[in-house]
Amino acid sequence: MNPLTNVKNITKLAEQDLIGNKKTSWHDQYKDSAWIFIGGLPYDLTEGDVIAVFSQYGEIVNINLVRDKDTGKQKGYGFLCYEDQRSTVLAVDNFNGIKILGRTIRVDHVANYKAPKETKNIDDETKRLRNEGCAPKKY
Repeated sequence: MNPLTNVKNITKLAEQDLIGNKKTSWHDQYKDSAWIFIGGLPYDLTEGDVIAVFSQYGEIVNINLVRDKDTGKQKGYGFLCYEDQRSTVLAVDNFNGIKILGRTIRVDHVANYKAPKETKNIDDETKRLRNEGCAPKKY
């Protein structure tokens, strides 16, 4: 599906939440995941740039901008994990469809994030997050 069509579909869902008489939001199906997908990013943005933009809606605990294995250049999409799942709702509702450096980005929830395969140079905190996840803990 065309990325801009996806942006419009997500926006339409958010608008239906505002005017609808539903008891629950479409966001509720993602209540166990604090990960979001970000697509359409300008290729020259760094992880720090993305964190600077997306941290206005919550504390970011992990980011994975997908890069080409040979060149190391960013592919224009990635995944981001917030400390609090409620931040994902704010990010999806407010960032989906905005323009960053002239490119319209798509932001959506991720139900089941699968971490990249293990590499040799991985720090302890990233290992812990991959094992435990960063979704809200159920008590």
